[in-house]
Amino acid sequence: MITYFYWTTVVLLAVLVLAGVGWKLEQWKAAIALGLTVVLVGWASYFFHFQQMFVKRWGGVMTIEVPKGQLHLAATWKDDNLWVENYDPATDTCHFNEYSKGNLLQGKVTIKNCNPLLRMQPGR
Repeated sequence: MITYFYWTTVVLLAVLVLAGVGWKLEQWKAAIALGLTVVLVGWASYFFHFQQMFVKRWGGVMTIEVPKGQLHLAATWKDDNLWVENYDPATDTCHFNEYSKGNLLQGKVTIKNCNPLLRMQPGR
């Protein structure tokens, strides 16, 4: 999968920096600093840019947990952001939560008196 390929590439690049600068040039402090920088930039790029794009467009891997006490109803994409609908039976509300890149600018819509799990009775 693309996610595993991405992380393998980031780790391989960090190891090559450590080997090239540390072992070949014998500059271990610089090698460690550069290796950590490669990992940090790779993590930030993935978290803030690539994660949802990989999942949506190329079959990447992403995990979202349903909050305790809620039931999952649906999920949909709007551009590169994932919207998830959950139902909370304790408060009789539906929650639409947006998972945006880097968890920045997340939207949330709450619908009160929403019970999608009960069918309407005939004549109601």
